[in-house]
Amino acid sequence: MTERVLTQRELNRALLARQLLLERSRLSIPRALERIGGIQNQYAPSGYVGLWTRLAGFERDSLTRALERRSVVQGTLMRETIHLVSKQDYWPLAVAVRGARRDWALRVDKTIADREQRRRAGELSAALAGGARGREIEHLVRGHVMLWLDVVRVPPSGTWERRRADRYALAEDWIGRSTAIAEEEALSHLIRRYLGAFGPAAVSDIARWAGVHMHILGAIAGQIDVRRFRDEAGNELLDLRRAPLPDPDTPAPARFLPHFDSCLLAHARRTGLVPEQYRTRMFHTKNPFSVGAVVVDGRVAGAWSHRDGRIVVEPYEPLPREVEEERERLQAFHA
Repeated sequence: MTERVLTQRELNRALLARQLLLERSRLSIPRALERIGGIQNQYAPSGYVGLWTRLAGFERDSLTRALERRSVVQGTLMRETIHLVSKQDYWPLAVAVRGARRDWALRVDKTIADREQRRRAGELSAALAGGARGREIEHLVRGHVMLWLDVVRVPPSGTWERRRADRYALAEDWIGRSTAIAEEEALSHLIRRYLGAFGPAAVSDIARWAGVHMHILGAIAGQIDVRRFRDEAGNELLDLRRAPLPDPDTPAPARFLPHFDSCLLAHARRTGLVPEQYRTRMFHTKNPFSVGAVVVDGRVAGAWSHRDGRIVVEPYEPLPREVEEERERLQAFHA
């Protein structure tokens, strides 16, 4: 059977629907994070803005409370970056990426060795045995050591109120020990989460997002019941059955995406969310912090930042009136 070819516009609307960007959702915070594949959260306000732009009636205190109640958690996960995920997703994702990321670290950083990393992980574990610790142990959390020990960032750090994520706890102490989950099962979970959040997609896209090699993911993906498509270049795309594929003419409202939002990264290039002529303005070496994105009709049309109590928009092209209305709402959210 010839696979259906999906246009870039169809892939764009699929991404927006799955990322809760076509209309604001009333999902709970943990369920929303599971739906969108978590939020990349090196900069603590990104989690808050990322949920504000996706959830109806979202208030800043609600995420802080969720972190305090441990229904959501911040940990070093995909690509060895801090992600905000649900408590239920933390262990499967941690197990899925752990082996591949350790192999990567040992390959690219010749200053470390497995035996030494295990020793350092033991030191860090002993330091955290009495409970959460802060800056006094920062010398122990460097050099990829958290690939050898499951550590989470805990409030009040990593919140809107105290943005530096510099308070640590052992994951098993903070959210409970992992039930025995095999690596293969965890990788299957990761693939399903990705396709549900960003699909239809190629295995190479999942690999870029997760930081797990294609040959590992390809073998697992072949065991999952998926539907298959092609993009306009002929590349094979995998997708979950019954995942949404909206009409390509579905209207897409203006949305403000936070710094480092995963929709903007290279793995989602197929969707056309970031026009290539704007990519270097969004991401460049002189601005590693990146910028927030103003999205109009499903594509980046400008950038935004918070300066002196105001949300300032830098248009890349003429913007419709609805952008100003959304800007005012985001400014009120920051107040």
